[in-house]
Amino acid sequence: MEILLILFILIVIYFASRPLLKNRRRNELRKTSFPKEWKPILEKRFPLYTKLPLALQEQLESDVQVFIAEKTFFGCNGLEISDEIKVTVAAQACILILNRKKRYFPKLSSIYIYPSAYMAKRKQHLGGGIVTEQTDVNLGESWIDGRVVLAWDASKQGAMNMHDGHNVVMHEFAHQLDQEDGSGDGVPRLSELSKYAPWINVLGKEFELLKRGRKGKSVIDRYGATNGAEFFATATEAFFEKPHQMKAKHSELFAELKDYYCVDPSEWNR
Repeated sequence: MEILLILFILIVIYFASRPLLKNRRRNELRKTSFPKEWKPILEKRFPLYTKLPLALQEQLESDVQVFIAEKTFFGCNGLEISDEIKVTVAAQACILILNRKKRYFPKLSSIYIYPSAYMAKRKQHLGGGIVTEQTDVNLGESWIDGRVVLAWDASKQGAMNMHDGHNVVMHEFAHQLDQEDGSGDGVPRLSELSKYAPWINVLGKEFELLKRGRKGKSVIDRYGATNGAEFFATATEAFFEKPHQMKAKHSELFAELKDYYCVDPSEWNR
């Protein structure tokens, strides 16, 4: 009986200490100098990094170090994972968590990288026990079970072109943020309960306008009209890549995303 009690206490201590140990490891990583061979990758492959204020550059570097240490990258279809791939993907993902509580996409464990667009099977439940299966050509996917799948050529292109409003890495990692509360519905976990009502009101209104095809070309990709989750992800792409246009044409939406992401990309030296 005493042995069982001791084992129980040790198990409790182990699980209680895990968050402390993780935070300690993260703090040690953040204090470590950014690898000198990674800096040119950031500058060459992710030009948005060079436009950030110095404090945010340093913060992004620290976040990239933690992200790469905690997530596992897998190459698919013969692709070999390199520092270039890891740093380029990590930087685009971590731009979404600048100035925010550092959770580092807690449900995410694995990132699968294909050389280019890949084929993925998708099941659709039609009701009455009928299930159809089709094969889609994908550039990226985000799964609630802790996986992100990306096409490397699209990820690389999205990082290089920071003005077209298309970034597959930001898109899929916005889904990860959305899925943290267990549901990918376009309403991520917000910092205060009072923020949910205005979020739902503003994003819901903009979503309906996009679905109805409001006059004039929208800053947000039409794919965002698919559902609430895709609207949040595509709006995130536009927020970081077309901040001035979004601020001018979708001021309330820009304000909600600015409050959520805790940064204002329209102020960066672009």
